[in-house]
Amino acid sequence: MSTSPDQLQIRKARENNLKDVDLDIPHGQLISICGVSGSGKSSLAFDTLYAEGQRRYFECLSTYTRQFLEQLGKPEADRIDGIPPAIALKANRQSVDSSAKYRSTVATASEILPYLALLYSKISDTFCPDCNEQIQPANTNSVFRFVSRLPQGTRFQLLFEQPVNEPVETLQRIRSSGLRRIIADGKTSNVDDLQTNGVSDWIYIVVDRLKVAKDDDSSRRIRESVETTFALGHQQLVLVWEADTNNDVFETIEIDGRKWNLKKFSGNRTCGNCGVTVTRPDASLFNYMTPVGACENCEGFGNTLFVDLDLIVPDKSVSLQDGAIVPWNSPAYEHEKHELLDLSKDYGIDVTIPFFKLPDAAKQLLWDGVPERDFGGLKGFFAWLERRKYKIQIAVFLNRWKSSKPCEVCGGRRFNPAAKAFKIDDLSIADVFELESHQALQHFLNLEVSEAKREIANSVLQRIIERLRYLVQVGLGYLTLSRTVSSLSSGESQRVLLTRILGSTLAGMMYVLDEPSSGLHSHEKPMLLKATRRLLDRGNTVVVVDHDEQMIQSAERVIEIGPGAGADGGSIVFDDSVEALLASDSLTGEFITHRAGLRDPKKPPRKPKGSIKIYGATGNNLKNLDAEIPLRCLCAVSGVSGAGKSTLIERTLYPALCQKKDIAGPNANPFEKVTGDRQIDEVVLVDQSPIGRSSRSNPVTYVKAFDEIRKAFAETIDAKTRNFKPGHFSFNVDGGRCEKCRGEGQLTIDMQFMSDIHVKCDACQGTRFRDEILDIKYRAKNIDDILRMTVREAFTFFRGKTKVQTKLKALIDVGLDYVCLGQSATTLSSGEAQRLKLAHYLNAPKSRRVLFLMDEPTFGLHMRDILKLVDCFDTLIAAGHSLIVIEHNLHLLKHADWIIDLGPGSSNNGGNIVAAGTPKQISQNKESITGKYLNELLAAEATAFSQLPE
Repeated sequence: MSTSPDQLQIRKARENNLKDVDLDIPHGQLISICGVSGSGKSSLAFDTLYAEGQRRYFECLSTYTRQFLEQLGKPEADRIDGIPPAIALKANRQSVDSSAKYRSTVATASEILPYLALLYSKISDTFCPDCNEQIQPANTNSVFRFVSRLPQGTRFQLLFEQPVNEPVETLQRIRSSGLRRIIADGKTSNVDDLQTNGVSDWIYIVVDRLKVAKDDDSSRRIRESVETTFALGHQQLVLVWEADTNNDVFETIEIDGRKWNLKKFSGNRTCGNCGVTVTRPDASLFNYMTPVGACENCEGFGNTLFVDLDLIVPDKSVSLQDGAIVPWNSPAYEHEKHELLDLSKDYGIDVTIPFFKLPDAAKQLLWDGVPERDFGGLKGFFAWLERRKYKIQIAVFLNRWKSSKPCEVCGGRRFNPAAKAFKIDDLSIADVFELESHQALQHFLNLEVSEAKREIANSVLQRIIERLRYLVQVGLGYLTLSRTVSSLSSGESQRVLLTRILGSTLAGMMYVLDEPSSGLHSHEKPMLLKATRRLLDRGNTVVVVDHDEQMIQSAERVIEIGPGAGADGGSIVFDDSVEALLASDSLTGEFITHRAGLRDPKKPPRKPKGSIKIYGATGNNLKNLDAEIPLRCLCAVSGVSGAGKSTLIERTLYPALCQKKDIAGPNANPFEKVTGDRQIDEVVLVDQSPIGRSSRSNPVTYVKAFDEIRKAFAETIDAKTRNFKPGHFSFNVDGGRCEKCRGEGQLTIDMQFMSDIHVKCDACQGTRFRDEILDIKYRAKNIDDILRMTVREAFTFFRGKTKVQTKLKALIDVGLDYVCLGQSATTLSSGEAQRLKLAHYLNAPKSRRVLFLMDEPTFGLHMRDILKLVDCFDTLIAAGHSLIVIEHNLHLLKHADWIIDLGPGSSNNGGNIVAAGTPKQISQNKESITGKYLNELLAAEATAFSQLPE
């Protein structure tokens, strides 16, 4: 079969659950891959297309280079032809506790910082760090220009300073240079008069004495003398000229009874006022991610940690006797509390009154302690913990009582203070970092530098401008370059990462984008589509894995994979244009045209039962916000990216409730108070972080169903005969697991300069267990057979085992029925990990009232899967729980019982509650941007619902 250069051809792709997929994908088009969750979209887009494109490109590199690159394996397929080099933007919303996470900013994530650092190392002007005067390295031309501006006929002298450590040696050096005159103690004398007695530690050596004249001979002599002075004076020159009685600008010096003006020139970037010498740095000084460029005090984080008394004593109405000092209420450290109570009588501390009524002297003693009584106080206690924080449990305990504050050395700006000595157009790199993206763009577009400097830095400057322009064009012009990525909403972080790709100038590539519309409000998606089109304009091919209607309908080609998930997926069920999709009976087409997934418009929302109120929230852009969160219902928080949703829910409400419930959690953003917390027993943040970083972690162990399965095997007659216990059927502990692969099922071979190779264990053939364990059968299936079953298959198989079925039913309820019981947790998507956590709580005791906080629970979900998620929410609410979801997806918002819409815009234009009410009330609110799009959806569904047969 011939290969067309205009298209990419795939034959018999079998990666993961793909079923001998054949595809011809034209180059230079926007291709949308859709389908239900688990159908095989990522297997096609990332594990097949991207992996092969990357692999072929890496084959062109040297073996030495490949050892530093993360390489993907060769995909399972008969043939893949016509594939260009590939770049992937894979949605990664997993929480990683690393220093890079907290030091990463908009400038680093968009790759603007390296170009900024290079720009400043090349063309920045140098300023004195003490007096802030510009330091211009002097040369012959600059000194000559200065002399030429003096009045005609002005007498002047060219000098350089010389230390007099050894007069005899100094005398010899001066004579050898051919010079004869010196100025010492304000008097001019011959070099032969230099004596030990009565001579200053420093003297001036006269190179030449001249008059300002315009003729060529004078100009030539002046230039030659200036060059000689710089050469003999180690790039230092002192110019003195006849003093003007009306001049008070320049320093003056008295020589032989007359006043002379004095000005120092340095070719070594030395300040003429302070004498401070600033060396020309390389680009590392302007990059706070390097040891050279980072502030030494905060190491580039911009803030430092301190023991916060407000965390130590959260409720100041409690007395010392009743446990105002929370760390000392722990059984491990309660002896500190007893020591304090024993000391209180001797030092007149009333331990029965509220903490806030204690006099300052008592609080100071409580902090400093009493060394002579072996009581270190809070200061000594936390110093003791610091010395032992190498123990993980102490480190966790210690961090609970710490807050952050801006670094006192760099002022929270992250950079080494030495970097402030270098500026471009009056701004240091730290100043540029504090600009919003649109301000930085205008600054560099209107940059006032010399033509020589612009020529030097033109290519670098264009890279900076391109990336800043893309940040503005995708709607992030309000973000400062110093904004940390960890503080961004999911939509903001997704667009910042997209800027990195858009800022490149590559052509003929294949870009594979994973859920680029995730976290974006409907109002912001047209900007994303416009930016994506620019990649196509350069001759690239763009493959998008997304469920968003706007993204699907903008594609030239739609490929739907299905029809179901897991083993029921992996087939091409649709491959044609958008127009054909809307007219087809495909699942995605039916949902987009409102032929499926309709909500009965007459169904009333649930009525809340109680509420939690938070007052005075001022974190980030929140405008002293007061919010009432209804309970025992589905409450959605909506708004454009950057409106303040995550700040209100994840960074203010959640930590505040954790503090109230005495649960370990992050520090809360500023707020006044929170009430109504007694109506819940627990607060849980269900984020999309991985459920485990080990390949041993899997769904069946996470929901505790494996415990019951292992018991079922241990209760068989064969197991009892051989004295096998439940632990023998676990691949995590010694006993029944294969000892060669230690229960991994595969062996890792270190290839040194190439990527590691993972091969199936030859002892257990990938089953993870010893042969005698596999001989034990339960209903004709061994333990390996069970782990290879899907959740749906296992639910049917374990009929009669109520405990097993109950736990597996939770996985089915959250739409994970297609996942294999033994599938490694590291292979689950972030959306699947989030739903797995929900399944865990569906199995939790029903007596506890839990408030669940979720960020974008629809991430990675097809519209059909959203209906399953809503059913799961209904189950949780029926059990007495409450849900708050941060969400943009209109198909979930329409099912909410209450919506709190923040805005109206982003950053400083957000932080207010624009509207609050039922979905219908929000849709009718003219001030709500969310309401506009929600109204369109509800109207279209109402029309479609009215046309259904009765």
